[in-house]
Amino acid sequence: MRSLLVFAFDLLAVLVAWAGAYLIRFNLTWPQTFHQDMVYGLLVLLAVQLIACRWAGLYRGMWSFASLPDLRRLVRAVMVSVVAILALALFSKSWLLIPRSVVVIYPLLLLVVMGGGRIAWRIWRESRLSPVSDAERKPVVVVGAGTAGAMLVRELARSPQWQVVALVDDDRHKRGLELSGCRVEGASVDLPAVLRRHQARHVVLAMPSAPAEALQAVTHLATQAGATLFTIPGLAELMSGRVAINVMRPVKIEDLLGRKSVRIDNDNVKTMLHGKRILVTGAGGSIGSELCRQLSRFQPECIVLLEASEFALYMIEQWFGEHQPDLPIVRLAGDVKDPARMAQVFALHHPQVVFHAAAYKHVPLMEIGNAWQAVRNNIAGTLTVARAARDAGAERFVLISTDKAVNPTNVMGATKRVAEMVCEVMQNGPGTTRFHIVRFGNVLGSTGSVIPKFQSQIAQGGPVTVTHPEINRYFMSIPEAAQLVLQAAAMGQGGEIFVLDMGQPVRIADLARNMIRLSGYTESEIRIEYTGLRPGEKLYEELLADAEETLPTPHEKLRIARPRSVPDGLYEALIVWLAQAPQDDVAVRTGLKRWVPEYRPQNLG
Repeated sequence: MRSLLVFAFDLLAVLVAWAGAYLIRFNLTWPQTFHQDMVYGLLVLLAVQLIACRWAGLYRGMWSFASLPDLRRLVRAVMVSVVAILALALFSKSWLLIPRSVVVIYPLLLLVVMGGGRIAWRIWRESRLSPVSDAERKPVVVVGAGTAGAMLVRELARSPQWQVVALVDDDRHKRGLELSGCRVEGASVDLPAVLRRHQARHVVLAMPSAPAEALQAVTHLATQAGATLFTIPGLAELMSGRVAINVMRPVKIEDLLGRKSVRIDNDNVKTMLHGKRILVTGAGGSIGSELCRQLSRFQPECIVLLEASEFALYMIEQWFGEHQPDLPIVRLAGDVKDPARMAQVFALHHPQVVFHAAAYKHVPLMEIGNAWQAVRNNIAGTLTVARAARDAGAERFVLISTDKAVNPTNVMGATKRVAEMVCEVMQNGPGTTRFHIVRFGNVLGSTGSVIPKFQSQIAQGGPVTVTHPEINRYFMSIPEAAQLVLQAAAMGQGGEIFVLDMGQPVRIADLARNMIRLSGYTESEIRIEYTGLRPGEKLYEELLADAEETLPTPHEKLRIARPRSVPDGLYEALIVWLAQAPQDDVAVRTGLKRWVPEYRPQNLG
């Protein structure tokens, strides 16, 4: 029925345009002498129109979404009519007389009537789809008048919830111009004034490729003006069709840290992982679980999930059941410090690639009362799994390390540095297993990290506790860290310590301020309280030790560190030390100092 109605309209448009052309030619007087010529010409043009519209694909488009592709089809159909009427005018003079001006006026009128009808229908439909009046819609200001901004304004024009009242953009050439009827009223610094002028309380960032500094500046202006801030997906997601432009979400602190999406060499990674049996220790942790999710993309033969926490193992199992039900997984509860269990795992499942992510990582908790447990889990656990991997002939062993292993001031960092040294010794020992180490800093949203803690404190009304006004940290997203681990493993030849590019360090106090603002509060409503550095905590983190050099790699976000050589006799001495009865914190620090001379434990009183 819809196609028949559209077809009838187009035939009617031919009649209107043909008659209108004669009326205009004869000053709105009906030309009686041309009556017979008009009828014959109309019959020919109706037949031509039927063929032309079908050929041009004019009935594929939906009038409710008439756009430029539909206009191009319309022009093609009208051009066929132009050719037809020219042919009539030239070759039918003996039996059909057509005034020359009609030859010009007719196609113009036909284009206007057919195109105008489609546009009018779209306008009417959009008004019906948006029955809410402008007074009921929330006024919103869009920051960014580029491609993303233009797409957003068009989409929000049909939204029953939002009304775009203005745009701001730092490109001075765009000032005063309009996008879909919305005016660019100034630069981003004018945002508070624009919000006041339109009494708007909502801002949408339409700058998916803007640097972090620009986003932070706009966030500060918007939150100072008391506006709620939203952002849109990245342009790559929009162009791929995975998400719609109007899928807005509140701005998160991750958006302001300037971490660009990472690209990895999928072909090399797939070569390493495709069809392989893979073991992930600590598979339910922050990094371990994301590694499992990333690994599933490369079609391994199976993934062995080893986890000490029953609940964490259950959660990652549920993820696979929902998202990768066809990928074989093995769910194993086990402790990496248990040599018998590790030998059993390798004997039964023969993993070819091992990612060792199991570790104790919380600095203050490991510093007092738990130092020996940190030694056992981080050093003995690494040694146990590494030996089992070597003895079973695994192809690769990848240790997940930390920037806290550089010039450590805490037990956790020192134990991770010794774990790195264990892998270096194993690489130079017997066997064919290749050992790699990957260091990175804090990951956003990981278990025990500062961001979930701040979110909880803000939700409770504050205060937000920061240890020191000048303390800073490196941050990256969990998916970014996991992907770079895979990239490092794929390019490693054995024995390397890969250092991830963590970007610029972030002051934790600034992080807290941004999170307070993004939550809709001011610092007078939720204050920041400084509590002093915790046991073993550094003011500044480092990614490379002073004596280390780095070498570039083919990947821009990975470098290779060259640490000092491992002391002779480390392996044998560690075996003896780890076999001793539990030691107190002082004895542990003394033992660690023996193997890590750069370790500088703080005076804990």
